[in-house]
Order: sequence, then C-alpha cells, then structure tokens
Amino acid sequence: MARIKPQALLIQSKRKKGPTRISITTIVFCSLIVSLIVLSLVATYRHWSHRSDEQKESALSTFEDTGAFEGAKKYDLPGHAVINTSKGYITVELFKEGSPETVDKFIDLCQKGHFKGMPFHHVIKNYVIQAGHSQELQAAEDWTSKVKIRSQLVTSPKHEAFMIGTSKTKDSNGFDVFITTAPIPDLHEKLIVFGRVVKGEDVVQEIEEVDTDQHYQPKSPVGIINVTLKHEI
Repeated sequence: MARIKPQALLIQSKRKKGPTRISITTIVFCSLIVSLIVLSLVATYRHWSHRSDEQKESALSTFEDTGAFEGAKKYDLPGHAVINTSKGYITVELFKEGSPETVDKFIDLCQKGHFKGMPFHHVIKNYVIQAGHSQELQAAEDWTSKVKIRSQLVTSPKHEAFMIGTSKTKDSNGFDVFITTAPIPDLHEKLIVFGRVVKGEDVVQEIEEVDTDQHYQPKSPVGIINVTLKHEI
C-alpha cells in the first residue's frame, strides 16, 4: 500500500475543514425572496395607512357636513319679509338672532299662507296697528288705558316706532302682528319684538290714518294680501 506524503495529508485536511462555498444562484434566489418579503410588508403598511387616512377624512367630512347643515339651518333663513298690504308694501328686517324662536314661527306661518287675507282689525293712532284673525278688543283697550307720558321715560331700540312684534299672550287664534307707530316704553311687557320696518314706513302711517270706530276698528277694510320672504333686499 502506497504511503501518502505528509504534505499531501496536510492539504487534504485543509480541504475537508474549509467552509462550503455557496453558489451565486442560491444567493440571488435568497435575495429575491427577502426583497419580496420587504416589498410585501411595505405594501401592507401603505394599504392600512391609506385606509386609516380615508376613515379619518370621512369622519371629518361627515362632521363638517353636519356642522355646515346646522349652520345653514341657523344662518340661511330668510332675513327679510315683504308684507304686501292693501295700502302698499312694508319691508321688515327679521331679528334672527334676537328672537330666533318667534322668527322661526313667523317664517313657518308665512310659508303656510297664514297671513294671506289677514285684516288690520285694530288701528290706534300714535301707538300701533294690529293685524290678525282675532277680533278681541281687550288688547287694544288695555294698551290705550295704560298709555304713559313717553317723554318722561327712557326708551330702548325695542321701544321705537316701526317695530314689529306679536303678542305674548298665547291663544287659539294664531299669530297676530303688531307694528308700532310711535315709541312705546312698556312695549317689552306686551310684545315679543322680532323685527323692524326698514322700508314702507309711509305705508304703515297711511294705515294708521284710516278712519276707525270707537273700538279702534277700521271703518273700511284694510289688510295683508300676502307675505314674501327674502334673504336680501
């Protein structure tokens, strides 16, 4: 048997102990797998991140739309009413912020045609003209019985002439309309003021000058033909 030389044994031993070489094909294949895994993780993250942003935007949009609707409901109501009477037109600015509930009711009744054909059934010179479906005398007589010396009392904007309001007394006859023709210091005790005349004061004064009987009722019919709501005038 031939003997192996010591130098040959050393070389053979080194070859056995040396690390196994990895082929280029294996390296490339492993790199592709790692890349695919990384790309998959990135795509998944972007998908869920985008979905979360969409949900936030949707929630914000819903909130904004709701707020816009509420804002529209509050602020986009008509700000003026044009009262067409048998004597001419009276334009009224509505106090949407000062008397919101009364203005809402007035607008609702206008849309339902409540004021069409409504007569001015009481006319008190230098005081008020009153339109409504009620023919009660109590309000007019009560008002005139409590007239005070106006020059001795301090008035506020709500006590001025050409203010429009409705009675604080609730009854089944609906919504009467009062337009003042002079400053009334105790007006707030009697009326809910919800607007003021900005055009047509001369029409109010013409109605005020009609002939009345002893109960302050016009001798000739005068009344409201219809009411038109407007956002701007």
